[in-house]
Amino acid sequence: QVQLVESGGGLVQAGGSLRLSCAASGSIFRINAMGWYRQAPGKQRELVAAIPRGGSTNYADSVKGRFTISRDNAKNTLYLQMNSLKPEDTAVYYCAASITTRVGVLSEAHDYWGQGTQVTVSS
Repeated sequence: QVQLVESGGGLVQAGGSLRLSCAASGSIFRINAMGWYRQAPGKQRELVAAIPRGGSTNYADSVKGRFTISRDNAKNTLYLQMNSLKPEDTAVYYCAASITTRVGVLSEAHDYWGQGTQVTVSS
């Protein structure tokens, strides 16, 4: 069993900041790529930022220069620092991760999602 639990969402005024966290727990052998997605009302879920286990990060054009994704592999935790927030950033933010679990000599990688955390930016 693997769980991803997000925290840090809330209501903030335009121009403000929030920091999201996503803690992974359970029978984890290795966490591979991780990312943040968001879904606004009436819109499709979109990738906000992604970070591999090692290597460069990537961001949606709409958040470049404002959001920073990072991870702490020792704590199995993903972060998203969101600065200069805009009303159009309002959405439910989801954490996602590709996680390898291991039973004996067998290992498998699956994608997992968190339950989501609401971010609301008022104008």
